[in-house]
Amino acid sequence: MRIAGTTTLRYFGIAGVVFLIFYVLLKKPMQHRRIQPLIQKWKNYRRDIGFSLLTVIIFATIGSLVFVVFRPYTQLFRDPLQYGWGYFILSFPTMLLIHDAYFYWVHRIMHHPKLYKRIHHVHHLSTNPSPWTAYAFHPLEAILEAGIIPLIAFCLPVSQTALGYFLLFQFIYNVYGHLGYELYPKNFHKHWLGRWINTGTAHNQHHQYFHGNYGLYTLIWDRLFGTLRADYSHKYEEVTQNS
Repeated sequence: MRIAGTTTLRYFGIAGVVFLIFYVLLKKPMQHRRIQPLIQKWKNYRRDIGFSLLTVIIFATIGSLVFVVFRPYTQLFRDPLQYGWGYFILSFPTMLLIHDAYFYWVHRIMHHPKLYKRIHHVHHLSTNPSPWTAYAFHPLEAILEAGIIPLIAFCLPVSQTALGYFLLFQFIYNVYGHLGYELYPKNFHKHWLGRWINTGTAHNQHHQYFHGNYGLYTLIWDRLFGTLRADYSHKYEEVTQNS
């Protein structure tokens, strides 16, 4: 119940505040940064919230199994500085790369026609996503998404604190990916680092067109395996041209 409460608070606290800021308070000032011009109707937001609450229950269940029931069998440890500051800091990019690869391949597999219709279609009901879409999964997809938690816990020696902070970062970046606004600066996609980072524009295109741009944090795998949409750069420039 505690994990479920924390996850629910995180969802409504972060996604709700971001929604309030960009869809209410800054709706007009940020209009030039809208990736798609139309904003969804309230019934779509309610649908996404409903599926997200199911996801919260599933995430909390898997989290409880990993952090409580099977914790003695994991490689999690309590002292965040057990191996020093260097190890603690480096554990974050390590988890990020592991999760990025995991997400890319699970995501591509879910786009197989048979799996897409049965599972991933729910998430793509939002062709123009909002912050509420971040957790809007079919229950089976929610299980697959939560699979990164036991994968890291059982395979990588990492502190519970680091994993907890990483999961918080993961959700924040997920909200950004579904925000519907581009927050990175003009020409960021051409920067030596920016060309490898996944943007809100890239993921929004995935929701709009259903194919390509499968990454989560980076565009590494999309670029390596030729799944980055050919019109990504043009779209990014279009969205940020008035900056």
